[in-house]
Amino acid sequence: MFRFLLALSFFIIHSSISVAQKDTLTIAMTGDIMMGTTFPSRMLPANDGADIFRDAKPVLTRADLTVGNLEGTLCDGGKSTKGSGPNSYSFRTPTSYGHLLKEAGYDYLSMANNHANDFGQEGIASTEQTLKQQGILYSGIAGRVESAVIERKGLKIGLCAFGHNSYTLKHTDLSVVGRIVDDLVSRCDIVIVSFHGGAEGRTQSHLPQGAETFLGENRGSLRQMAHFCVDHGADIVYGHGPHVVRGMEVYKGRFIAYSLGNFCTTYNVSLTGISGYAPIAEIKVDRQGRFLNGQIHSLIQTRGIGPRTDKTGSVARQIKTLSEQDLPASEASIDDRGAIVLKR
Repeated sequence: MFRFLLALSFFIIHSSISVAQKDTLTIAMTGDIMMGTTFPSRMLPANDGADIFRDAKPVLTRADLTVGNLEGTLCDGGKSTKGSGPNSYSFRTPTSYGHLLKEAGYDYLSMANNHANDFGQEGIASTEQTLKQQGILYSGIAGRVESAVIERKGLKIGLCAFGHNSYTLKHTDLSVVGRIVDDLVSRCDIVIVSFHGGAEGRTQSHLPQGAETFLGENRGSLRQMAHFCVDHGADIVYGHGPHVVRGMEVYKGRFIAYSLGNFCTTYNVSLTGISGYAPIAEIKVDRQGRFLNGQIHSLIQTRGIGPRTDKTGSVARQIKTLSEQDLPASEASIDDRGAIVLKR
């Protein structure tokens, strides 16, 4: 009898764990990725980049779905569309680096940013083809791929991306945002929205109220846009663009990260101080997309090396502080170790 009861208990416990795992979806999110560039000169990491995602892979590959922002192009030629001024940069990562993204665990990458067009239509087409060859979904360029759908654990997950440039699907145009989000909500179980927006630089950590401008461009009213997406049925919204991290919140039961900053930008992007903070946001949602809990994994970049584990936890503490200061109405709190939990 004792053995029978012991076996029964073991079965019940493991059945409960199995059901819980099946009913929970884990999503890993990162910010900007630019693994190296051959323009204007060759600035590429050692060993053809084989080690750049080393410390991040355990988290990125164990998630049910891993997403990020591809900052720049994957192409081997072409002419830069950018000028030669001090604020002008063109990123051209070799197509041979495409496999690194797949091996790191990425399932989807946003192309809706201010570097996707660095080498014009040739660069965009090459980037799309390279990602397609690796089985990585993408979207975000106007007139091309507006959204993507992937299946995980029997759920259809819709993904879309918005930027602030003329060639992107623009997050400043809420009619476009609403149309695409509404379409995905009608076809999918869970919807994830990515946006590239906000002013840039080390002084831009705080999330302002209202619209932001930078270099004469409208970089969006990001609180309004993120809440608009959730109000239209989106379940997760994650941002990037300021090159620094910003706060996170849970709004109406849905997770929003306002900027995940730089993640793997090995050259030609400032990594000084907080600009080198490279978090991974790993969250769990239920089958309806409702936030359950999460973890901020602290990594810090070194030039030419990629993100490496931050044993001090400073990245998570920075996001905790920004969240408390800028998003006090959030339905979740963040502790000093980066755990994200719903408030009681």
